[in-house]
Amino acid sequence: MNVKQLAEELGIDSLTPEVVVDESRQVPGGYTSDLLSDVLAHAPHDGVLVTVQIHLNVVAVAAHAGLAGVIFAMGLRPDEATRQKAVEEGIALYATQEPAFDIVGRLYALGLRGTQA
Repeated sequence: MNVKQLAEELGIDSLTPEVVVDESRQVPGGYTSDLLSDVLAHAPHDGVLVTVQIHLNVVAVAAHAGLAGVIFAMGLRPDEATRQKAVEEGIALYATQEPAFDIVGRLYALGLRGTQA
């Protein structure tokens, strides 16, 4: 399943509709953390990140880690400069009102798994 299909299945809001999602890019798993150095060290390439961090560094980390997308939990949304940077980097951003714990559970139910340490 690609990141666009995941978002549709979850019914979450796309914050970057202008990002063209490579539909052949399958999401192998996900990661949740608010510690960005942890994300860099452990998030799976082509995966999705679930976080409550909404600043510009999230996009930089997502690009560096090769993530397919970022899901912001708890109704949080980044500012326009952060959103625009994600568009420039081709990182799909999504938002949900759900707590991170719940959205991760729903991703798990769709078949995504985390990385093994």
